[in-house]
Amino acid sequence: MIRMDKFVIHSGRPLKGHVVISGSKNAVLPIMAATLLADGAYEIDNVPDLRDVKTMSKMLLSLGQHSEYSQNRLRIVSGKCTSFQAPYDLVKTMRASVYVLGPLLARYGQACVSLPGGCAWGPRPVDLHIDGMRKLGAKIDIKEGYIHAHAKSLKGAQIAFDVSSVGATGNVMMAAVLADGQTVIENAAREPEIVALAHFLVKMGARIEGIGTDRIEIDGVDSLHPADASVIPDRIEAGTFLVAGHITGGTVTLHHADAGHLTALIQKLRDSGAKIETGNGTISVQSSGRVFPVDITTSVYPGFPTDMQAQWMALMCMARGSSVITDEIYLDRFMHVAELRRLGAHISLDHNVAVIKGSGQLSGAPVMSTDLRASASLILAGLVAKGRTDISRVYHIDRGYEGIERKLEALGANIHRELEELVT
Repeated sequence: MIRMDKFVIHSGRPLKGHVVISGSKNAVLPIMAATLLADGAYEIDNVPDLRDVKTMSKMLLSLGQHSEYSQNRLRIVSGKCTSFQAPYDLVKTMRASVYVLGPLLARYGQACVSLPGGCAWGPRPVDLHIDGMRKLGAKIDIKEGYIHAHAKSLKGAQIAFDVSSVGATGNVMMAAVLADGQTVIENAAREPEIVALAHFLVKMGARIEGIGTDRIEIDGVDSLHPADASVIPDRIEAGTFLVAGHITGGTVTLHHADAGHLTALIQKLRDSGAKIETGNGTISVQSSGRVFPVDITTSVYPGFPTDMQAQWMALMCMARGSSVITDEIYLDRFMHVAELRRLGAHISLDHNVAVIKGSGQLSGAPVMSTDLRASASLILAGLVAKGRTDISRVYHIDRGYEGIERKLEALGANIHRELEELVT
């Protein structure tokens, strides 16, 4: 028998009140990796207490670095690496571990990084990361599930990504800041998390132009120095709570949130019947009590984020009428469909296109988390499904949401965490 946490949810309560949005998981992880680029002490605040942050801390420890975490503040003391291998046991649990490839290669001329793991759905190949490093002059071999990279010195290069990739943009950027000469990244990712990483690297002494655009120019420097950082708000957590307020017919105000990072989602929420007001670091959602069907197509930033696709599907299940969701980023990111069907959702799926025939009602049932954002969609559905919903394997959601059940409970949700025994 294996014992794991699950969520138990009873529906029927509109969410009301205030919630503080945590720091961004997807912003802090590359910043943590970037500390490998220079010896010294780093202070990073607004760091969420998440499983992935703990995993990245273990990764740094395995490389000889030390960190201390207390009350959303992370102190990292970076020194000479005692190892250049990112082991499979850590990388398999978190794809973002591949972020250490660029810093290790730039600083030490070598890296041995396991091919990534992470969420269960679909492949997210590291080809763009590898091609970028090769263009910078690295020799790379794939052997026994590991990326073996070597370079006497990296050289600036012209790198044009076939598709915009957050991970590859961040990794190449961290490698290029210590390369000899200029690197130009075309079709670079523009996500707020990449902007935050670039600003952190500049604070460390890097020379980067075009931050926030799809063309980034990096002039390599001889060395960098430590810097402090404050992690930006998590836009996906913010989006999830906006949907939670709307789907339950409630009124919720988010604090420490950046509406500028959520323009596409906010517009779609308004189209679906929600009233959204934004202020200085706040976003409020007031539901009309009715959800209108709205089609969405995911795209790179500033378009509708793929990380909100599953949550939007839960919302559309409560609309009266049909809506279409097309995911252009990850074509197979629909493992939550089967679980939402268990709650009574009517969803047809054809490759990367889902058609939801909303009936305005769902019914509680036992369901299972399959990945991080799918878990969030099941929680949202459970908040409105009649009766009781049990969500198993919630360790997925602990990777990306800090105390989500506590925050929802404070807003009036009937949700709690308990242990369950799973038959092996």
